[in-house]
Amino acid sequence: MSDGGAGREHRASADPGGAQSGTGEELAFAGVRGVLAALSRRELSARELVATLLARIERIDGELGAFRCVFAERALAEAEQADARRAAGDERPLLGLPVAIKDDQDVAGELTTRGTLAVTRPAARDSELVRRLRAAGAVVVGKTNVPELTAIGATESLGFGVTRNPWERERTPGGSSGGSAAAVAAGLVPAATASDGAGSIRIPAACCHLVGLKPARGLVPTAPAENPWNGLIVYGFLTRTVADTALLLDAVADRSPDGSGRAWSEAVAERPPRLRIAVSTRPQLPALVDASVRDAVERIAGELRRLGHTVERAAPPYGLLALPAIARYLRGIADDAAALDLPARLQRRTRGFVRLGRAVPDRVLDRALAHAAASRERFDEFFSRYDLLVTPTVARPPVAATEWEGTGALRTLFAMGQVYPFTIAWNHLDLPALALPAGIAGDGLPRSVQLVAPRGAESLLMRVGAEIEAALGLADPPRPPLAEDGVAAPVRAARG
Repeated sequence: MSDGGAGREHRASADPGGAQSGTGEELAFAGVRGVLAALSRRELSARELVATLLARIERIDGELGAFRCVFAERALAEAEQADARRAAGDERPLLGLPVAIKDDQDVAGELTTRGTLAVTRPAARDSELVRRLRAAGAVVVGKTNVPELTAIGATESLGFGVTRNPWERERTPGGSSGGSAAAVAAGLVPAATASDGAGSIRIPAACCHLVGLKPARGLVPTAPAENPWNGLIVYGFLTRTVADTALLLDAVADRSPDGSGRAWSEAVAERPPRLRIAVSTRPQLPALVDASVRDAVERIAGELRRLGHTVERAAPPYGLLALPAIARYLRGIADDAAALDLPARLQRRTRGFVRLGRAVPDRVLDRALAHAAASRERFDEFFSRYDLLVTPTVARPPVAATEWEGTGALRTLFAMGQVYPFTIAWNHLDLPALALPAGIAGDGLPRSVQLVAPRGAESLLMRVGAEIEAALGLADPPRPPLAEDGVAAPVRAARG
């Protein structure tokens, strides 16, 4: 059990327990689908798999900082239980699959630190998402790092250090689900849970060449959290492929893709119909979009045309979406701080965010919520003309891992708007959005596009995403250039 003390806790020194020699690298990057297939074929045991990944975490994560804590002994015991169940004929869909849990979601008996030293009481029970993953047979390996109160789009905190990008360790993996993204991208686990209140699934997916679906509310349970960040936050996953995300949704989603009761993995495997797709690189906030990011969007637009879709440039009717969205975001941080055990332990920047959030009174919050409802009507009209919208996910390549370390709240807020101007509107409008890898650019770093759809169209987003994956040859994604010691070598100066 975690003790909640300062610094990052690691307990991954496990005996490999007979893990097959020579297969560790392939297992590390097999993804959800590949790992489940290997377990189903009895090519290895769940214990062998978990021991192999624990040894990899021990070797690699000291430099990356993806995990806040690792449950080595418990994970091995859960894996042995999964092996016994499989031998007895149990066919749970995720039986033996190792997963990591973002540290804003409860694991029974463990601290849910949310990146702060201000939490002292362990969670009494698993969150509903964790409970469903366990019920489906998943093995919980550990909890992943987040920035304090999940407030920023990088993953660093005074209490738990800096999390680094496996593609280049001087860069950030994004945030706030940066620990989850780093863990999946580095092959430490096949999948990890994530959450998204202003881009926190999609930004790390973009930084780490992963798939990140931000669903609309009501698809993935957030209990015991009720309406987190005033409805901005939703839960989901970070995975290597669209098919991997679909397999996880099969196990945890509150609804089927189209109301028919069929599996997400079945629906996502179908080729989409020919669609009318809008493309825009106009940001929701004033920001300069890097030329390589624009190039990635154009490349995806060209692939969509080649696949038979009608693709047009069209300006989404953003209006002043960002201002009320930011009001909800800041108030959400302040509300979270009010529930802490020891709020005096918050770091200076977070206290600044809390002060800003306390300046958002209930009447302003109510107006922001009313604005979201009215703005959805404008986008209903937009999506009556287009089936999907394609935008960049982020405006620039991943910034330095310590880009905002030590900066104040306002300065950080403005700087994040320059880097991440494409994500928060979809939380405000409660529309599904998918961050999808768009390949590795000449600087050796990932690029990403964002697909947005009307409410209830997550399966369409994922079908198109899978179609793009296949067209780009990304159904078997590239791996980060980890050196022999497991650490990603820098490509060039992160601020260059």
